[in-house]
Amino acid sequence: MRKKVVILGAGFAGLQLARRIRSSDYETVLIDQYNFHQFQPLFYQVATGRLEPSAISFPLRKVFQNDEHVHVRVAKVTEVDLQQQVVKTEEGDFHYHYLVIATGCISNYFGNKNFERYAFPMKSTNEAIALRNRILLNFEDALSATDDQLDEIMNIVVAGGGPTGVELAGSLAEMKKNVLPRDYPDMDFSRLNIYLVEGSPHTLQNMSEASQQKSFEYLERMGVKIMLNALAQDYDGKLLTLKDGTTIKTRNMIWTAGVMGNVPPGISKELLVKGNLIKVDVYNRMEGMTNVFAIGDISYMENKDYPKGHPQLANVAINQAKNLAHNFKNLLHNKPLHTFEYKNPGTMATVGKHKAVVDLPFLSFQGRLAWFTWMFLHLMLILSVKNKLTIFINWAISYFTNDTTLRLILLPTKKEVEMAERGEKAS
Repeated sequence: MRKKVVILGAGFAGLQLARRIRSSDYETVLIDQYNFHQFQPLFYQVATGRLEPSAISFPLRKVFQNDEHVHVRVAKVTEVDLQQQVVKTEEGDFHYHYLVIATGCISNYFGNKNFERYAFPMKSTNEAIALRNRILLNFEDALSATDDQLDEIMNIVVAGGGPTGVELAGSLAEMKKNVLPRDYPDMDFSRLNIYLVEGSPHTLQNMSEASQQKSFEYLERMGVKIMLNALAQDYDGKLLTLKDGTTIKTRNMIWTAGVMGNVPPGISKELLVKGNLIKVDVYNRMEGMTNVFAIGDISYMENKDYPKGHPQLANVAINQAKNLAHNFKNLLHNKPLHTFEYKNPGTMATVGKHKAVVDLPFLSFQGRLAWFTWMFLHLMLILSVKNKLTIFINWAISYFTNDTTLRLILLPTKKEVEMAERGEKAS
């Protein structure tokens, strides 16, 4: 009888693992709340109307449509019972021989209920679509707003100066310059302010000094108002208050300031470390367990090269999945497991057209070459040839026209809202 591997989460780590063990002698169940894989690094391009959601999403059943021993289940996990070796979901129970938790991260509001209630997150395709709707509806509202209301409408605040925040702020700045004046010729966009609020002394805090400085220069040149050493304290949906007492009128606060592990119910807090992450050994095994693993952003592994854990990057998740897939094959033949070793190939971020920063282990560079490097590497990570082609065409059109045709406001229907309130799934 085949041993059953249950994988929770179809992000970079979970999907990579399922693909690599599908031809081995395991029965694999891949559980996710969505029926598609999401390419998170490009969420901000969906939010700003540069790409359609379908371009960065790929149906899971399409990936495994010819694999009889891989079973995709769209379900929300309600409990993980480590003693009984069963995953309980809203769609039924799934027993396992091996469990792999690859549920990634969610937005961390640091206990502030108002941020959670009023700010716009961007950790899923659905949230990116909701943010796109908010941004576009914002300017529709501006057409009929009174002068007093315009300050709230025409101020957009991005909280968090990491790669996501920097990329989003840059994309909004390009939208302000190249797109919105053509879409709304009767509106004065000199009143549109894009703020980037960062609690540390630098943008891109975890990158090189050269990249930090260059990203700051790029954003400043593009007209983004950058506020460093600025901690957001409260937000009521219309007024953002910083810790130093500064206030900004805005209906549009976008939260990219922090993440925490998306731990499934049933995992003891004693197994977690700071950031709500699951502590694992060098084989990605959960502490005290021999058949439960955690990989990707949800996992926390210390070693001599990374005494404070590995960076939460797609490349780490993919390589942990590759190593675990190899170890699963070793387990079938009673061979020793391989430890996970990670050599950081580099980090990068884009700010705008011809504006990007790249840090390699022994070299940092910025500008046009960095921008093309960023585009090429992200395009290569996209799952399917069709999606690669769609994104390339959209980027090519945008490159030559400084415009897109994807600014659609697609709101949920009344029936979908009613179903969501009842906790039902849309067909």
